[in-house]
Amino acid sequence: MMKYLLLALSLGLPGTALAQGTLAEGKLAVGSDLTYPPYNYFADGNVPAGFDVEMMTEIARIMGVEQQFLDTRFENLILGVDGGQFDVIASTLYVNPDRAKQIDYIPYMRTGVSIAVATTSGLSFANPDELCGHVVGSIKGAAWLAEIAKLNETTCKDTPIDSREFPTSPEVTQALMSGGIEAQIEDSAVLAAAAQMLEGKVRVTTTENFYPVVVGLGVKKGNTALADAIRAALAEMNTSGFYPALLARYGVSQPSEEEFKAAIGE
Repeated sequence: MMKYLLLALSLGLPGTALAQGTLAEGKLAVGSDLTYPPYNYFADGNVPAGFDVEMMTEIARIMGVEQQFLDTRFENLILGVDGGQFDVIASTLYVNPDRAKQIDYIPYMRTGVSIAVATTSGLSFANPDELCGHVVGSIKGAAWLAEIAKLNETTCKDTPIDSREFPTSPEVTQALMSGGIEAQIEDSAVLAAAAQMLEGKVRVTTTENFYPVVVGLGVKKGNTALADAIRAALAEMNTSGFYPALLARYGVSQPSEEEFKAAIGE
């Protein structure tokens, strides 16, 4: 368990005092791109569901406030929390140094990416190096786009990857099935869920997670009251067993303090 999460236990959990960093008393407004199963999506009945939704619902319960999920496209999440549209970002937001300059992070998950193709295409990619010369789609603002750019400067310099960005992950998958792109790079759990949902129309061709990343919640820079409240709630969830069980159910892990520091460039 990360040191600062354990230390957060000493804050106590009186609810109202810890929730003073929220925009409205007694409420926790959560910005999330609800087009990203299995982490954030609308289930039957237009009900928010997924890893982040389950986690934030439990955090709100511990804080003694009512959670509200605001569906917001990924590229607008940091603008939204900075502009006071919601209190916290919970949307599989990968940690990187540039974002760490704009928001305060609370890391909570470690994951990686896979590659998928349309089953009818006959294509297969075992690793990102094999994408040279191919048209590849990603969700806009994805952490691995920097890795694709590095490939185009090195391995794929002579035959660069044609990297295209889309507003949502389902739009990338739709482009994949329609032949607009040849491969999709995406979070491993997201691609696995899409392949299952689409009943074999797309398939994951990689067998390992590439570009492991740390994922964090994001609050407005300087909102220490809310950040401390969330850390304390996470610490309680770890003690109760809720947090480890949630991580295991989704096939992801908890980042170490060292991994988080490396992700923000420290």
